[in-house]
Amino acid sequence: MLEIVDKLEAKLKAIDEQMIQPENLSDQKKLISLNRERRQLVSILEVARRYRELRLAVDEAREIVAGSDDEELVAMAKEELEAGQPEVRELEQEFRLKLLPRDPSDNKSAVIEIRAGTGGDEAGLFAADLYRMYQRFADKQGWKLEVMNSHVSEVGGFKEIIFSLGGDEVYGHMKYESGVHRVQRVPSTETQGRIHTSAVTVAVFPEAEEVDIVIKENEIKVDVYRSSGPGGQSVNTTDSAVRITHLPTGLVVTCQDEKSQLKNRNKAMKVLRARLYDQILSEQQARISAERRFMVSSGDRSAKIRTYNFPQSRVTDHRINFTAYKLEQVLSGDVDLLIEPLRSHDQEKRLQLETQG
Repeated sequence: MLEIVDKLEAKLKAIDEQMIQPENLSDQKKLISLNRERRQLVSILEVARRYRELRLAVDEAREIVAGSDDEELVAMAKEELEAGQPEVRELEQEFRLKLLPRDPSDNKSAVIEIRAGTGGDEAGLFAADLYRMYQRFADKQGWKLEVMNSHVSEVGGFKEIIFSLGGDEVYGHMKYESGVHRVQRVPSTETQGRIHTSAVTVAVFPEAEEVDIVIKENEIKVDVYRSSGPGGQSVNTTDSAVRITHLPTGLVVTCQDEKSQLKNRNKAMKVLRARLYDQILSEQQARISAERRFMVSSGDRSAKIRTYNFPQSRVTDHRINFTAYKLEQVLSGDVDLLIEPLRSHDQEKRLQLETQG
């Protein structure tokens, strides 16, 4: 493991040298890529350097115990060994996790679709709750949120809302949110105090750039129409809403939130690229059957992944049987309380696969 630390140090030095090369200084995309790679490497080296420092100290203490005649020095070395060995094992485990191959999509921004499922108006209201939860989470992470399209229900919830989150490692966090989210609570219209169960579907796609997915003009059909609000009433006097059909796959994307037809078209194309990119990734993941048995972020959006129980203030993630009695805190934007255990579980299982391989 120590030789790996030296290789990482050399790689960091090489990246720093690349970043000051004139041809790279004038290439914005190249600089962004190098910067991203450097941040990831520095994150790994923070753990690697601590591991190397402690490992060398423990190795030195072990040599003293084995070869020194100084009883006092040996006693001190034994104390150092007793205290340092468990920490070395922990740091080595953390270091191995950091070295695991990363999903290249994790660094990307994300497109999120929230749709009301079973439960009528209550499902739509909970869809709005989830949107606000992610909105607050994005604010805390410093991500940029942009609504792509939305359909508001008559009671103020969402039949559907599609939005993008821009920033570093957005997809790496948000991919764990794909699936069916179930809510158990007493609706405001319920006079008998009965608990109702509703469901909302969340789909998370890595945002694809034009270089990732090339869509030719002859592969799409574009329709324009007037945007509508709750109950179907027209909310615009011009044909600004856009519907794009991808002819090879049959995928349909609509966007009506902007008053400009061009802006709606651009947003719709952004969503379409994300969906097509996600299709490619899903096909790749399906071929890695052993990994899919372990991964909690497999993208199966028909699976019930989480339950939000309001009477008990409980949130349960069914994929890893994790429960937190902090519902209000989670809905206030502390989604990391749920995401971090999922990420840790993923990493542990991937490490098992790497070890077995």
